Parts: sequence; C-alpha cells; structure tokens
Amino acid sequence: MTQSISVPLTVFEQLTPQQQLEHLHSVAERALACWGLRSGAGLTLLSLSENATFRVSRACHSEPLIMRVHRTGYHSREAIRTELAWMAALQQQAGVQTPQALAGSNGEMIQSVKTLNLEEERFVVMFHLIPGVAPDEAELIAPFKRLGAVTARMHNHARGWARPAYFERLIWDYDGCLGQRKHWGDWRDGPGLDQAGKALLEQVDELLHTRLLRYGMGHQRFGLIHADLRLANLLESDGDTRVIDFDDAGLGWFLYDLAGAVSFIETRADLPQLIDAWVAGYQTQGQLSAADIAEIPTFIMLRRLTLLAWVASHANTELAQSQGEAFTTGTVELGRKYLQQMRVETAEALQYAMLTDTLYG
Repeated sequence: MTQSISVPLTVFEQLTPQQQLEHLHSVAERALACWGLRSGAGLTLLSLSENATFRVSRACHSEPLIMRVHRTGYHSREAIRTELAWMAALQQQAGVQTPQALAGSNGEMIQSVKTLNLEEERFVVMFHLIPGVAPDEAELIAPFKRLGAVTARMHNHARGWARPAYFERLIWDYDGCLGQRKHWGDWRDGPGLDQAGKALLEQVDELLHTRLLRYGMGHQRFGLIHADLRLANLLESDGDTRVIDFDDAGLGWFLYDLAGAVSFIETRADLPQLIDAWVAGYQTQGQLSAADIAEIPTFIMLRRLTLLAWVASHANTELAQSQGEAFTTGTVELGRKYLQQMRVETAEALQYAMLTDTLYG
C-alpha cells in the first residue's frame, strides 16, 4: 500500500489565505516593471489554483494582458520554456489558438521575482489575451464535438513535433498520477474518505494499474498532452475552440485528455453522450481504435482519482472547497460502477473465448 509522505510547509504555506493573496499581488506588482509597465497598471486576480492569474489593464491600451505568477517548486524554467514553445508551435503549425507569451524588456519570456523574506523566487509570464467565453454547461454536445476535433489536431501535432533540446515536462503515467511520484498528492487523503471507501478505491487503483500496463505506452497512445482540458480551460469564439492554461501539459496517454475534459462533471447524466460527441469529433481529425474506445472508462477513473488527490492536497483553494466531501462520495460511487463494468466486460470476454474455443478449438 502506498504511504502518504509528510512534507514540511514552506514559509508561504504558513501564511494565512489573506496574507498569501497579498503576497502574490505584491509579486505581480513588482513583476510589471519587467515588461516596462508602471506599478499603477490595474491588477485583477482572475484565479488562484496552482498559480495566480491576473488581468493587467494598461493605460492607453484597450486590450488587457494576462499575467501568470507561478507557484514555487512545481516547474523549472526549462519546463516553462517547453510549455511556451509548444503553445507557440500549436498556433503556428496546427492552427490551434492558444495564448502567446509576451517577451519582457530584456527579451525573455520568463521573468523571475525574488522575495527575500520568504526565501523564494517565483517565475512570472505575461500573455496576450485571446477572446472567447467558456462553453455553456447546459449545451455541451456541440462544444465536445469541436473539442474532440481540436484535441486530435493537438495530438497529431505532438506526435510529429521536434521537441526542443531543453524539453522538460511532468509525466502523467500511472506513477505520476497515483503511484510513486504522485504529482498532486495521494487520493487516500480525500476529504471524508472512510475505510470502506478506501478499500473499494484500493481495488480500483490496482485494476487501473493492471489495465494501463496492458494498454501500453506506444507512440500512438502516449505522448505530449494538455492534461487539463476541462471546461475552465476552453474558450469559444465564432464556432472556434481555443485552448488555454497549458501549465499541466506533459507526457501522458492521449486518452487522458478526454478524461481531463470531463473533470468534475463525471457524474452528469449525459456523460455517455458527451463522450460520444468527443469521439465523433476526434475521429474527424484522428484515429481511435476499438481498444482505445474500450479503455475510455479506465482513463476517466484514473483522472478522477488523480483529482481526488488534488482536492485533498489543495484544500485551501476555492475549487477544492466547493467540491468537499461530496467529491469523495462521488468518486467512490464512480469506482464502484467502474469495477462492476470491468467485471462484466471480463466475464463477457471469457465467455466469448470459451465459445470460440468450443467452435474452432
């Protein structure tokens, strides 16, 4: 059984939520000068999760900019360079609209701000704003079909992209999601998870590991992915789907991007229809085999357990707090259904094999 490891809190993590917000705003204020902007430029916090994202209003400019203040210890400078390079290549070579980074006064896309009293250094990136609105959750069939097509174009590009010499990104394999590395923590720490739920999810975890090993990590199945294509990271404009927030982009199974698309909405009644729409859209630009489609439930469950770990390790964020123990309860129920579904499929496969052996053996 995997053991949870206690990691000492950083000085920043020991601050109160209000003090953390004030500190991040201070970092953003000091970073403005790196792009030749005065401290008087308007800063509005848009989101706070892994990173702090600010809207930057500029005098004499109608279009604002977007500033991302990175969390410490998650990505190296080279990893961020890789992210920005892929985003630029996707737009230039695959026609996928993504936010483009703006070089600072020194010509560098990535700036750094040191805070001596906290003994930390934060990377900061500025992006041009791209227009669009998040998909309407009440009408998702058409957006999911468009997303499937865009995702296939991203995957096609990733398979042929000449990665830069400095390439460095997280790996979202089993170990990165649930195993030894666990980038987002341990699902066993999920809020309100009781012993019965933990025992059931242990079975799910073991089955996921087994099926993923069997599925494999060949070039057509595993490569560079966005890894977080949930609705909050999509913008729609004039029938076009734009993709934002590549912070978690890394190496993983291509089907993990479908699982990412249904993050936090896995219990919707119309989930099968959303998946069908995504698959239909994907197959207009790429190929999915019967084996790929059969394993979609595995990747949705893999992502859900990974999200449970995220909710546990990010309990101070607004998103995690909005999920609460209900997310854990929902995960256990999804796990129960997944085990039942896999058992039925295994039994049907065994019966088919026995019948084939009887007829042709």
